[in-house]
Amino acid sequence: MSRQQKSVASMLTSLDDLFTTQEERDDRQLERVRIIPLEELRPFKDHPFKNLEGEEMERLTESIRQFGSITPALARPLEEGGYELVSGHRRLEACRRLGMETMPVIVREMTDDEAVIAMVDANLQREHILPSEKAFAYKMKLEALNHQGQTSGRVGQKWSRDQMAENGDDSSRQIQRFIRLTYLLPELLDMVDQGRIAFTPAVSLSYLKPEEQSWVLEEVEANACTPSVGQAYHLKEESQAGRLTRELAAEMMAREKPNQREAVRVPWERLRGAVPEDYDAKHREEFIVKACEYYAKYLRRQRDRDAR
Repeated sequence: MSRQQKSVASMLTSLDDLFTTQEERDDRQLERVRIIPLEELRPFKDHPFKNLEGEEMERLTESIRQFGSITPALARPLEEGGYELVSGHRRLEACRRLGMETMPVIVREMTDDEAVIAMVDANLQREHILPSEKAFAYKMKLEALNHQGQTSGRVGQKWSRDQMAENGDDSSRQIQRFIRLTYLLPELLDMVDQGRIAFTPAVSLSYLKPEEQSWVLEEVEANACTPSVGQAYHLKEESQAGRLTRELAAEMMAREKPNQREAVRVPWERLRGAVPEDYDAKHREEFIVKACEYYAKYLRRQRDRDAR
């Protein structure tokens, strides 16, 4: 909007104030559900969450087909016209697929930081979230909270992470580890989303320089192998010491990994809630081993009692 346009808008606002009551002006500021044409809704800038295909999206689309879009989306007005969608991107996509022209939306005035925080908080409630989505969402919210902290005299990313941890499922340290994933090459990050590279080695790989990550990527693609926790950690050590070369990276990736030997695999979903999520791989392994040892002793005691 040009300076002249802003001046005209300001003058019209002043004239509007003259010919309306305070009650009418207050009423206009109240939040209410509006029916907004889909063509007036814009996606959130740098939105880190994806419109998932598959069963979850199909369920949402079928629900809206049968009952309509019951839960309103959230948007904020744009200076140039239209609205920026803060939450409800999947509902918008479902409405488009169904050929609908409008959807219910709550319109709210928000600053950039407030909009980012609201967008991230709403989308973190999703049933399924990819590691990359969580990583970039946490990064955006951290920057918004850090900016708010600076304006209120509370400076520091640790303060911002602690604020995020208070109202979320992840600890401050785990949030920091998720944000590290944003430093991965897109190809490596895609492998994390696909489950080809585990979370803990991915965090270690994020400390490698982009060129060094490309060496690892070459080995992964050429030999259909992925770095173990130990390999990724040692790659990180060699990189930080300035000793990592393409040849050394290839040699380290070629070494036999513990996960190439016979091993018992348990999906993380079966252990969630039983093992602290903020533990790194080493401490998780120790926790599981000790738990198994304790349970084995319990079974032996039970057998001894039954034999009496």
